[in-house]
Amino acid sequence: MKPDIYIPWDEKLVHYNFGQDHPLAPIRVELAMRLAQELGVISRENLFEPVILATNEQLLRAHSADYIAAVTTAGANPQQAALEFGLGTSDNPVFAGMHEASARVSGATLMAANAVWNGEAKHAVNLAGGLHHAQRASASGFCIYNDIAVAIYDLLEQGAKRIAYIDIDAHHGDGVANIFYDDPRVLTISIHESPATLFPGTGWPSETGGTDAPGSCVNIALPAGTGDQGWLRAFVSVVPQVIDVFSPEIIFGQNGADSHIHDPLTHLALSVDGQRCAYELIHQLSHRHGGKLVAVGGGGYDVADAVPRSWANLLAVVAGSELAKDAAIPHDYLEYVQSSLGSLGVPSGISFSDGMKPWAKPIDQGFNDRDPVDAAIMATRSAAFPNFGLDPEVNSWF
Repeated sequence: MKPDIYIPWDEKLVHYNFGQDHPLAPIRVELAMRLAQELGVISRENLFEPVILATNEQLLRAHSADYIAAVTTAGANPQQAALEFGLGTSDNPVFAGMHEASARVSGATLMAANAVWNGEAKHAVNLAGGLHHAQRASASGFCIYNDIAVAIYDLLEQGAKRIAYIDIDAHHGDGVANIFYDDPRVLTISIHESPATLFPGTGWPSETGGTDAPGSCVNIALPAGTGDQGWLRAFVSVVPQVIDVFSPEIIFGQNGADSHIHDPLTHLALSVDGQRCAYELIHQLSHRHGGKLVAVGGGGYDVADAVPRSWANLLAVVAGSELAKDAAIPHDYLEYVQSSLGSLGVPSGISFSDGMKPWAKPIDQGFNDRDPVDAAIMATRSAAFPNFGLDPEVNSWF
């Protein structure tokens, strides 16, 4: 019997580590996995190890040979930057073993994608993955190798014809979008904070795909301060419609948790409950189109609190757990967080939930073109829907 959820897991995944003072703290992945296990959401039966590193041949599908060589050389000589490749900046400092650590993250996403594609599991998750800013020939935004693109190319090599990628990180998923901008086999959808107020400054609704793949890219750019209701309204007013027309064989979901209201680097205002709703919507969409879902992590910088709780919710949704949303955080787990992070490790959330009850109000209920969220939704529908034979003015509901 195939498992409900397949999780490539290896403690070496936390070796993807830019240093103690860097915002992308690898312990956030460890904490999320620990919390999910202590809550009973997942068990050792769901974990598959060891994680096999992506080969250079697999990495070369998404990255240039010169770039891979630069990453390998820099990781062997950590004092030597390669700024022309984005290596050695404050965002992407060089660290020892960088190539191996990054290839391991890509390897875990490859394992997850192949388990689902080949029918070994219904769904798969790699919380260490989701490095969506990495470009074909450069590092960017804390991302060295683009594990998502590496895995998507692997499935295309195996014969996949329609792959959908849904990115709900607060930042635009620019690396994945750029790599597949001219590939009609891959639909990239990103719902993120407006590029007017957040890195990387891309992801406008007008970015709809290259000349060889018009409509392959869909961007929903939401104003800073958008909370659960506005975010969910935007999702259900755009994403299900284009997914249903595209009819993917498999869905990749990038689940950055930095949309949370307490995240220190972004300006959205979602609760853990709103994020869980998003995970549920993507999970439902996958089952409308064959049930194949690969979920990866992404950003998220409220390390001690929001990220572990959010991703434990993600694992619960993907695993089909019956755990109540208001389940208490185990005392032993809270003690572990504090002992690991000291004064930084005092979670404000003592429940699996933030106590909110958001729901997705569709665009046909009370549309207001003077509301910034509704205006953003309509900008995306106007730019994207015609490429799918959809009328931006005709309302439809998930």
